Amino acid sequence: MPFMKIIKPGLLTTIQDRGRFNYQKWGVPVAGAMDEYALRVGNMSVGNQENEGCLEITLLGPVIEFLQTGLVALTGADLGAELNERPIGAWESFLVTKGDILQFTGVQSGCRCYLAVAGGIKITPVMGSTSTYLRGRIGGINGRALSERDALELKSQVKSNVLTPGLIPAEYRYKPSSLQVVRVVLGPQDNAFTQEGINTFLQSEYLVTHESDRMGCRLQGPEIEHKSKPDIISDGIPMGSIQVPGNGSPIVMMADRQTIGGYAKIATVITPDLWKLAQANAGDYIKFTRVTLAQAHKIYKEYENMLRKLPQKLMDIQEKPGGFGEHKKLLLVKVAGRKYRVEIEEI
Repeated sequence: MPFMKIIKPGLLTTIQDRGRFNYQKWGVPVAGAMDEYALRVGNMSVGNQENEGCLEITLLGPVIEFLQTGLVALTGADLGAELNERPIGAWESFLVTKGDILQFTGVQSGCRCYLAVAGGIKITPVMGSTSTYLRGRIGGINGRALSERDALELKSQVKSNVLTPGLIPAEYRYKPSSLQVVRVVLGPQDNAFTQEGINTFLQSEYLVTHESDRMGCRLQGPEIEHKSKPDIISDGIPMGSIQVPGNGSPIVMMADRQTIGGYAKIATVITPDLWKLAQANAGDYIKFTRVTLAQAHKIYKEYENMLRKLPQKLMDIQEKPGGFGEHKKLLLVKVAGRKYRVEIEEI
């Protein structure tokens, strides 16, 4: 039986997990979530493995009808989510039941939010991933964005008595802003740029343009000077690579980037800061700041250690008095045709 049905698909709603790995040598892009951090946190908040596929919702959200009881979570951007016209926060898990309607009223902050579902979404993997790669028409539902009347099933059923809603701890939530400072490691081809060009790159603010998409975040600002030509012998492109073509305007390569490219790369965004690009809207600004490779490794270890602790933190919140564990239950009440959620606490 389907768990949810798409009433309206929104601007761009796709199924994404952490990506399609080990196939770049054959020219297959990784794809996956633009904001991997939000996807991982969302999955953990509903008890899933970190790599489960979620709905990636861009700017204008869908209208979704739930067809059975379950636990879902929203993370990432605040797109004005409402469940049965009741506002839902950008970083919380909540119960849904048959007939509930989730909709989005408009962007409050950020660009992309993620809807995680306890039990996971039942999708046949392609090359080990459920991620949708639109240009290649693979993954997700026939390689396309979700459309009206699509129905999605759960991969595995979760008993209703273990569905525990609640807020994600404050230290795991971020709020996008119109100016983001993004940490980078210079290279691998920073020697292709003049010192003045590197200084320009690190001292300027760059505007996010309307040409930005899942392939790359195109920026506009002071021209970055090359020593000679911008071209190199094509080599691999990791996520966060910052290419600078002949016009001197940087492009940050993102989830749907090509596997190799022939423009010099001045720097690479560190993994813990990639969400800032994923959540940037046209008209926002990006400023780059340099860290050493050793600093980047230290920051990344702290980032992964923090994520590793989240499942236990969620359990601690659920088990303490006043949390969402055995001390508090959520009662669904129907009065005069309207549904209400009422918290009851055992004392």
